[in-house]
Amino acid sequence: MVGLEMSSTPNPGTKAAGTSSRPTSKDGSKKNIWSSLLDTVANGKRLPEKNLLVLGGTPDSQREFLDTFSADTSADPSLANDKRKGKGKTPPIANQFALGYTYRDVLDADKEDTLARVSAYLLSEPSPSFAPLLKPLLTPKSVPETLVVILMDWSDPWTWVRRLREWTRLLRSVLVSLDDETKFVMEETMTEWRDRKRGIDPSSAAAGGISNSSGPVTIPLGPGEWDEGLGIPMCVVCQGADKIEKLEKDHGWHEEQFDFVLQFLRTILLKHGASLIYTTPFLANSLQGLIHSSLGIHSLLKRESLKHNVIDRDKILVPANWDSWGKIRIIREGFDMEGVSTAWSIEIQDPPESIYQSTDDNQSSENGLAEEGTSAVTMFEQTINDPKRGTANPHGNTTKIEIETTDLQDFFATQVEKLEDLKAKDEKENSNQPTPQLEMSPMADEGKVNDHIGPVQFNMGGIQVDADDMLKKLRDREASRTLKKETPYAGTGGNDEKAHNQALANFFAGLVKKPGSSPRGSPSA
Repeated sequence: MVGLEMSSTPNPGTKAAGTSSRPTSKDGSKKNIWSSLLDTVANGKRLPEKNLLVLGGTPDSQREFLDTFSADTSADPSLANDKRKGKGKTPPIANQFALGYTYRDVLDADKEDTLARVSAYLLSEPSPSFAPLLKPLLTPKSVPETLVVILMDWSDPWTWVRRLREWTRLLRSVLVSLDDETKFVMEETMTEWRDRKRGIDPSSAAAGGISNSSGPVTIPLGPGEWDEGLGIPMCVVCQGADKIEKLEKDHGWHEEQFDFVLQFLRTILLKHGASLIYTTPFLANSLQGLIHSSLGIHSLLKRESLKHNVIDRDKILVPANWDSWGKIRIIREGFDMEGVSTAWSIEIQDPPESIYQSTDDNQSSENGLAEEGTSAVTMFEQTINDPKRGTANPHGNTTKIEIETTDLQDFFATQVEKLEDLKAKDEKENSNQPTPQLEMSPMADEGKVNDHIGPVQFNMGGIQVDADDMLKKLRDREASRTLKKETPYAGTGGNDEKAHNQALANFFAGLVKKPGSSPRGSPSA
């Protein structure tokens, strides 16, 4: 009892029963330690969020791009696939209508840690009506983590510059309509990208960049570089490089055309500080490394350098901030980079318009720019022309290489209508004319036919036999048999038969009985 009473006595160093066990601050206010701890853990595990704005292409080509971007490039794909099973299935892609969406998780080299989550927004048509869908995607927080990807395809390279012009116009119209805070962030982003060209950042210096004791080497911007920065990094992906051989075989392309396309694209993209890459499906390429580098995603285990390639025409890779007019000029002499650069700067100032809408006003304005030499699209399409439209000459005529064919069922339907019309005309003409009389049998002109084709002969037992002669003999023999059967009886009755028999009897009796003698055995007179 004594011990119990002593234990029941309150200890001045302990808190009274029923009071809160949470520690209090000096001012007496309670502090939620658990919330702060959970927030700290959540911030530590929160994935960096990156954005891809994929413009152009078809739903299928967009899926192909995402598959290439998220393809496994590890040395042991089977092991990586086993580890991927715990990460879940590939997220679905919704890109059939208007603005599509999907996301991809970027895994590290060991396929264990997730480096970032990339949200991909997909848009196929550069219609001005879709501009309000793009505006909410560009905020002060998302702009530094966003990369614009424009998809092209080698199935129609003659449309590349026109499509690139419309996408650039659409982006400019969206970026101009943003608020001041977002524009300020865009300017900072473009300044940072330009500084990567002009100087050496700490990451590149650690990787072996050029530097000296006084600091990083500053490289001034050359002509045509960063003249038309959009405020967002941009990359142009030309898919289906395996179709280059088809252009050579079917359309007669040569190295001059491929060099012209490459020089034209590099001159345009140099003004925006954009990168360029040619990709082939199901073949290893540097697309994944280029996208990761542009988004600032770096592996924690393996450091890979992005190498340019301007030699292999189906594996072209031009990173951002690497190109220059001097490098473009050496591809092929005679290319007017100054004219293309100036024409492009003028042409992208116009408001966006759909490439699928060709009005007379747009055509006339483009023709006016072509006459002044300020239309980059016309300069490109005069050299790289669409085979279905033909090549325009100064006289206004066109020489088409290919002919557009109609649908097979439509062709059959028109032919049926034509046949019905011809049939009706024939019936009408026959009804107005008298019925012709048959004047001679088909066999009446047998002699003329025989004279035309000659005698028919065949070998029978080693003897050459004339078929016509044999048929004639058979007909004559059959006719004679018929005549012998019909002649003795024709036109006679029973009396004629008796008379014939009596004549035969008299003939034989005359042979037996001679004149002047009596029959044998009779008495003499």
